[in-house]
Amino acid sequence: MSHATDTSTGRAKGRPIRVMRVITRMNIGGPGMHVVLLTAGLNGGEFESVLVTGTVTDNEGDMTEFAQGMGIRPLVLASLRRQVHAPTDLRGLVGLRRLMKEAKPDIVHTHTAKAGFLGRLAARLSGVPVIVHTFHGHVFRGYFGPTETRVYVAMERLAARLSDVILTPSERVRKDLIDFRIAPPEKIRVIPLGLPLDGLAESTACRGMLRRELRFSPNQRLVGIVGRLVPIKRHELFLEAARRVADSLPDARFVIVGDGERRSRLEALARTLGIADRVCFTGWRRDLALIYADLDALVMSSSNEGTPVSIIEALAAGVPVVSTSVGGVPDVLRDGLFGRLVPAEAPQALAAAIIDTLENKPGPDRMLAREWVRSRYNSDRLIGDMRVLYEELYEGLGRRSKGR
Repeated sequence: MSHATDTSTGRAKGRPIRVMRVITRMNIGGPGMHVVLLTAGLNGGEFESVLVTGTVTDNEGDMTEFAQGMGIRPLVLASLRRQVHAPTDLRGLVGLRRLMKEAKPDIVHTHTAKAGFLGRLAARLSGVPVIVHTFHGHVFRGYFGPTETRVYVAMERLAARLSDVILTPSERVRKDLIDFRIAPPEKIRVIPLGLPLDGLAESTACRGMLRRELRFSPNQRLVGIVGRLVPIKRHELFLEAARRVADSLPDARFVIVGDGERRSRLEALARTLGIADRVCFTGWRRDLALIYADLDALVMSSSNEGTPVSIIEALAAGVPVVSTSVGGVPDVLRDGLFGRLVPAEAPQALAAAIIDTLENKPGPDRMLAREWVRSRYNSDRLIGDMRVLYEELYEGLGRRSKGR
């Protein structure tokens, strides 16, 4: 059965809008979860979505199983890698262009830096009608030296010219992009992250399970940090603060959830600081409801963040939060209304805020925070927002074509 063609867009009337989503790799974290939820939620009916990804490196954790559980089988492009390597990147560009020529997407939506640059360039070379990119955070602070940072800024400015719309998960990340002159303000929009938060609503049913597993007593206060063990997360700061907390509160214990390239170095630091018997490294965990159920405080010590998934999850589970005031964190914590904010690279201030939280847990605002994050950061809201954006961009393309 043939379809009539809408000449203003080139899309057959009645045919779903084809979306190709591209991400550098499906490592554990917010961006990976984000692309899976969007691909699954915008597949069927008015949309037909496919997810293209590169390969995960060692110790990062892989979200492919999560994707498959949502009915998504990503197309893996081996030449799409995180590391900069000109010959491999060229193969990645060629591979992406080939996939786009075959699939003929109406919209290409890229996520993360490498996929964002190569994917947008491939989309422009392939004549894709609509190109969208999401900055889940950015690498303009805390990642590289001044020279490398200038190169990345220049590349992002170039890639922004290939984009119809640039998305950020928070207003502060949007402001950063404007300040770095990545794109004109009217081209940058905010669509908050969306997460599957329903399972955290009943996390109290798991209370006590983690403590029994780790052999911590119910009376010991438990402080946790959840995330990749990579430099930007500044776990060293967390451990330095933990030592100070332990000096003041001998019953305090600490759990580091996640894995990564710095694990052995961080375990050595815990021994050097004399707190190895108080700190447990769990590696990657999927049973996060069980983790949050037993935490007396969730800490984030990063030197840069986009929208922190662990903070959203903790608030949804009713766990008090202490964090460095970086990136999009103040947006999530409502400038301190929903958690304690401290300066970056200040272990003494971080420790003081943890101690205050453990001894004087927040009261009524915890329930308000729980309800706010569940309404603002749920996956249904994210899918609805993206649906509206895609339809707006595609209809706008038709209006522009008719006006020529």
